[in-house]
Amino acid sequence: MSQQQVEMKQQHVESKQLEAGKQKRKKNLVLIIVETIAVLISIVTFIIPFYFIIITAMKTGPEAARFTITWPTEIRLWQNIIDVFQARDYMLVTAFFNSTVITTSSVLILAVACSMGAFVLQRRQSKLIGWLTSLFLAGLMIPSAVVPTIWVLEQFGLFKTMPGIILVMVALSIPFCIVLYTGFIATIPKEIDEAAIIDGCDGFRLYFRIIFPLLKPIHSTIIIITSVNIFNDFVHPLYFFPGADNATVQLTLYNFMSLYNSDWNLLFANVLLITIPPFVLFLVFSEKIVAGMTAGSVKG
Repeated sequence: MSQQQVEMKQQHVESKQLEAGKQKRKKNLVLIIVETIAVLISIVTFIIPFYFIIITAMKTGPEAARFTITWPTEIRLWQNIIDVFQARDYMLVTAFFNSTVITTSSVLILAVACSMGAFVLQRRQSKLIGWLTSLFLAGLMIPSAVVPTIWVLEQFGLFKTMPGIILVMVALSIPFCIVLYTGFIATIPKEIDEAAIIDGCDGFRLYFRIIFPLLKPIHSTIIIITSVNIFNDFVHPLYFFPGADNATVQLTLYNFMSLYNSDWNLLFANVLLITIPPFVLFLVFSEKIVAGMTAGSVKG
């Protein structure tokens, strides 16, 4: 090969490298633009509304009624929070207690019952199991019926009771939890079950001593997602758990709204208070939510 051919070949390689570099820079520029747009959309969708809640909660009543995002002339956040807690004989305290009991009880039942049911559905193969799986999937799409549910609760003496609303919340969350647990359990090798049975484990010991601890990632996801959903639920406590003594945190928003007048500063202070616990929960455990959701997506 002559010197001229070698030089031409080097020039050709260099031109290819330059072209590849240009394409790479172009892709990086497009990626930066897309990421910037995504950040701006996130700011508009999440940060600005949250900023508006905080600003309004800091204002006086007349100033909050203007619905502006300007800084308050007089900061009354602490006084507004005190007024919110004192409203209607400290109803917010009762509501926090009720919501905490409902959320904690429902999540504990879901974590145990749904993981057990998913274990059976995933490990056993039969026509009945297939039908049951289809019913759980249908439960993700079919909405709840209010009037029949109230009738059933009344027949069992559970309407307007804490056990009744807990059972309603559990029933509404079962399909979602079953689907997540089933997908995760599919990644656990069946050889573990066989080895435990050979060592003398019965069904309950196999599940609670071996399988249940292995579900820790998906437990975290289920607990966090269902806790936030149940704690923030407004409609179902309104229908199935009415009464001033039975108020949950979302229902306390009615305290500051009326037909002719609304205390917007107190309303937004209330919104701020009931938003903080789920918001902190998501910030602290966001990585576990993603890990649990993706852990069961690929088998093997």
